[in-house]
Parts: sequence; structure tokens; C-alpha cells
Amino acid sequence: MSNPTPETPKASGLTRKDFLSKTDPRWCAGCGCFSAFNSLTSVFPNTGIPREKFAIISGIGCSSRLPYYADCYGFHTIHGRAPTIAAGVKLANPELSVWVVTGDGDALSIGGNHFLHLMRRNADIKLSLFNNQIYGLTKGQTSPTTKPGTKTKTTPFGNFENSVRPLALALAAGATFAARVPDTDGELLREAYTAAASHKGVAFIEILINCVIFNDGTYLPLTDKATKADTTLRLKQGEPMLFGADRNKGIRLGRDLKPEVVKIGENGVTVNDILVHDIHRKDSSLAYLLSLMDYPDSPVPLGIFRQVSEPVHEFRSAYPKKRNLNDLLCEGNAWNLGATGEISPVS
Repeated sequence: MSNPTPETPKASGLTRKDFLSKTDPRWCAGCGCFSAFNSLTSVFPNTGIPREKFAIISGIGCSSRLPYYADCYGFHTIHGRAPTIAAGVKLANPELSVWVVTGDGDALSIGGNHFLHLMRRNADIKLSLFNNQIYGLTKGQTSPTTKPGTKTKTTPFGNFENSVRPLALALAAGATFAARVPDTDGELLREAYTAAASHKGVAFIEILINCVIFNDGTYLPLTDKATKADTTLRLKQGEPMLFGADRNKGIRLGRDLKPEVVKIGENGVTVNDILVHDIHRKDSSLAYLLSLMDYPDSPVPLGIFRQVSEPVHEFRSAYPKKRNLNDLLCEGNAWNLGATGEISPVS
């Protein structure tokens, strides 16, 4: 459990340095966790929220070391249970800005059930999932998001299981805010974190993290300067879904109502045929279809997929009035057992 240092200053005038603890971050050199941490602590001072009103909750894994490095309230919890403990933190103090930091193994394997219910309840909690498609802290075993065919210590002949798609899972469960960002794009990371911080409700951000030790280069086609223009689709609110080095390729809905890649000028295709991105679309079906697009069959969409306003799970609604413990224990069918065996109802 980490606590902010004494004499926390007012929210105005805070800088990133105010959110850095005295513990130096310890990840492998070149790990994408550094980029995610830098972006998150760069966004916190700009929210206008006092430092003592932040709480970062993590589970187990490389990502989950993060609370030690941020100078705000934090809790390094147990494997897969960070969403549940975060809900408890929000229940105890609804005024806190609660952030969950987790990984693909932590959130989607042992923690899969907790992840789903956090999304569907639309609690005002932000969840950042560091997806490196491997178990890094335990030295390179297959995780739920490991791509089929990948050779790991637990699949020496190649992974034969289908991969979990984190963003699709979050959207299917009802996430009202969903985004995907590579660790190499600091500007987009800060944009997603800023939007998540102001969103009322659950906010899910998948960060594509490069594990330099056990899964190095898994996202290289999406991040290399020579290829990323053709392998990624940058989603921007209100703009057509165009991509490519010459911005001459785009996405439209095919006859089977699935996104398909087309080229401007071929077969009569014009910009008017290209889908226009709308993060505020109430129906999540298109965002879900976009989340299934994957390289090499299509570009990988990056950015904010969905941001809609829906009723938020209010933790205080179950007991709207302050009550003492005795009232709670004795409400309903409660009885007194006398010394001689007589029974009488508790009034």
C-alpha cells in the first residue's frame, strides 16, 4: 500500500514530477511500460484533481508494479482481482479517481470474470490493460492474448489456441469507453488517458506493449515507420477511415456488413463510400467489428473506438442513507435467544 507524501499541494500548479514517487521505475530496458507510465503521470496533473484524490490499483505482473512509482494512493493487490478491489475502493470513497493497471494475463486469465463485470456495470473506474501477449513476469509463458503459432516456454511447438481480443471483449461486455494505443505513440497515449479521465463511467484502454525479453517485435509491423501507415488505421472522430502512405485506402461496410479494405479510385470507390468514425454512436456493433480487424488481413485500428454516456453504477445507491452497523445486522428476520431458550424478535 502506497501513500502520497505529506503536505500534498493544491491541484493547481501540479506537474508530472509531483506524481513521481521516490522509487525509480524498474522494468526491463526498452519495455513499453515506461511509455505508458510516463503518459499516465503526464496526464494526471492536467485533470484538476488533487493528488490525494487518485488511487491506482493493480494486480500481479510487470504492469502491476506501477503503483510503487506514482506518488498518489495505490494498492498492489492479488492476481486478477484488481477490478474487484478497485470497486471496494470506490465504494469506500466514491470521490476518488480510481485507476486499474493490469496485464493481459492478469486481467483476462484468472481475472477474466472480474474484468467482464467491471465493464458491464459501468462503474466510474478506469482500466488500463498492458497487452504484451505473453506472461513476462513469470518468464515467457503463453497468455490469453498470445497469437496462434507463437512458440513460448509452454508452447514449444507453437500456440494452438485462439487468442482473446481484449477490446472486443470489453465492448461486448458493454464498455462505454474503449480505446487501443501502441506504447510507441506518446501523443495518442496522452489523448486516450485524458479522454478516459474525463469520462463518467468505465473506461477501458488497451495498450500494445512490446516485451523486449520474451516477445520482442510482436507489434513491429504496427509501429515501424516503414510499415505502420499501411498496417494501422488511426481513428479520428468525425473523419473518414482512411489509411496508407498516400491516404488512398479506406474502410467501408461490405455486403456482409463487415468492414472491408477498398482503394480510392478503384471500381468507382470514392471518399464518400468510406466509413466516418463516430465514437458517440450508441450502438456498439460497428466499434465491435472494428475491434476484430487485424493485421495482415486488414489494418489495425488505433485510437478511441467508443465514448458514450450511459447510467453509471453508483456504489452509494445500495444504502442511500448512513446507517450504523447494528441496524444493518439486525434488519429483517433477526431474533434474540434468551438464557432459558426463549426466542423473541429483535425490535
